[in-house]
Amino acid sequence: MLFHSTRGNDKNKTFEEVLMQGLADDGGLFMPDFWPQVDLKEMKNLESFVDVAKYIVPLFTKSSFDDDEVIKMLDETWHDFEDKNLLKIHNINDSIDILELFLGPTAAFKDFGLQLAAAFFNKSLKKQNQTAIVFGATSGDTGSAAIDACKKFDAIKSFILIPDGNMSDIQRKQMTTVDQQNVFAILVNGTFDDCQDIVKEGFKTRSFLKKDQYLLAVNSINWVRIIGQICYYFYAALSINKLSEPLNFSVPTGNFGNVFACYSAYKMGMPLAKIVVAVNKNDILQRFFNNNDYSKSEVYETISPSMDISVASNFERLIYDFFLDRDENQCSKIYTDFPSKPIQMDESIWKKSQDLFFSYKVNDESTLNCINKFSDQYNYLMDPHTAVAAEAVLNNSNDLKNKTVILSTAHPAKFPNVFEKINKEISYIPNSIRNVLHKKEIANKLNASKKEIFSFIEQNN
Repeated sequence: MLFHSTRGNDKNKTFEEVLMQGLADDGGLFMPDFWPQVDLKEMKNLESFVDVAKYIVPLFTKSSFDDDEVIKMLDETWHDFEDKNLLKIHNINDSIDILELFLGPTAAFKDFGLQLAAAFFNKSLKKQNQTAIVFGATSGDTGSAAIDACKKFDAIKSFILIPDGNMSDIQRKQMTTVDQQNVFAILVNGTFDDCQDIVKEGFKTRSFLKKDQYLLAVNSINWVRIIGQICYYFYAALSINKLSEPLNFSVPTGNFGNVFACYSAYKMGMPLAKIVVAVNKNDILQRFFNNNDYSKSEVYETISPSMDISVASNFERLIYDFFLDRDENQCSKIYTDFPSKPIQMDESIWKKSQDLFFSYKVNDESTLNCINKFSDQYNYLMDPHTAVAAEAVLNNSNDLKNKTVILSTAHPAKFPNVFEKINKEISYIPNSIRNVLHKKEIANKLNASKKEIFSFIEQNN
């Protein structure tokens, strides 16, 4: 199994090269050369999430690591979760289950992909006797999960850009209170898109690196994060109906990584009915799936801040694989012109998405109403991102013929201000959140200037 860029000029990469490089040299995103297929009969005999991971992960890693060493590593990859099973499936009624992915050390789903990536980072760096910088931007949960996953590895220094604005105090404090010499949380006077642009420029220029030092991507552009997320889709389908019938998955999304992981599982053989692409007021994905309009607009602040983006980075992978049938030249042309020119597919090509995807936009008022509804009717409290996905399901139940799984991507305790608004008490606060509430913040405040930020990294490298 080798990998290549969606834009065609970066090919024949091993798993380790893709892991350590992150973004392709031509600006595209890495994809596997083919979709490995899962033997569903064999998978039905598996029991735990880690068992599923031991089946899925080696399908992508053979070009760099022996299966035995990967399987051994996976026994120790996911750590500090509140439940030995790592995730839970909560039944709401005959038609809805909720997949709880917030039991990790940062109380968000990103612990799955980032702990896997960090374990591979460390394995590769030790083998090569090298060091690395993690450089990423966060709209909420990516940064804290990356910091937590990498902080125990001395060979890795983490520099995480945090837009100085719309995220909860707890989300911010999970990053800004980490007092370790290899962790640098940077509060940036700008938006998430400003931070993301600076990260992308950093990966192009690499001006702050030492000689032979790696620059590691932790945003969902890194293919290894997608692998970690593919695993929990298969595990959910296995647990709910032994992979016997297609399920719907409703996914709250901003950067599209979690949706693309679901699509990837489908391409590998997981039975799938529909993917509900649930978004907040930042609706570039909803505009595309509903109106064939993928055009960048301003970023709006919402009560589901991890989804407050104007461009979904991982969507390029779907354009390339699903809509363009892996036509790298066409994909390159589309993204060379974007965002100055919106992406609009040929009508006949665009319409084929309707069999597998639909998207729904949920505003803040409806998000709060949905939280109240599930609390009052089912005695179930969900965070605002999960509520976006849940509201999309409630409003489209006629289009969802099979059982639907709502992805719960963060613990509600990460967003206390939301629950104060609706007078709902959060009965349980995980230790991972409780421990940061009263810690001193030690973040560095910088302008949204690539020159200023690159200089800071170089000084602290």
